[in-house]
Amino acid sequence: MRIISGKFKGLRFEPPKDITARPTTDFAKESLFNVLGKYTDFEDISVLDLFSGTGSVSYEFVSRGAKYVNAIEMSNTQIGFIKKTIDKLKINNLYVYKSDVFRYLEKCAEQYDFIFADPPFQMKNIEEIPNLIFKNNLLKTNGIFILEHGKNSNFAQHQNFLEERKYGNVHFSLFQ
Repeated sequence: MRIISGKFKGLRFEPPKDITARPTTDFAKESLFNVLGKYTDFEDISVLDLFSGTGSVSYEFVSRGAKYVNAIEMSNTQIGFIKKTIDKLKINNLYVYKSDVFRYLEKCAEQYDFIFADPPFQMKNIEEIPNLIFKNNLLKTNGIFILEHGKNSNFAQHQNFLEERKYGNVHFSLFQ
């Protein structure tokens, strides 16, 4: 895995073999950030990374100048890897929290410019994620929510749906 752009551009990192996350591929991540660049400049934005896994998307936002990123993850292995990478890169604006994403979304009182979620593709209640984000008003005005999902999920009928991008087996639905 590598960081595509920004101050850490080209940096490669290897997650441990025992990590259970399915990292977003470099190709899909690069394509997604090209699309997101049409919507905003990444400088000084606030980001929430849900199901952060290896932290790959969080590092990309930080590298591109995000003001700060809050990463939410349940697995101690993944959290340990993210913290190790934060220390290695001397990042001071990426914060990782151990929490169940659904509980976090119910209690969160902060608004973000970008929210990214990469839940397990087989998750049964994946459709609840956009509903919770909009019900709890977690996006700032003109904020974007990106949901990574498999081909069997379709969010085109959601009232806040903006567009869907497909890169192989990876689909990104964008909401505003």
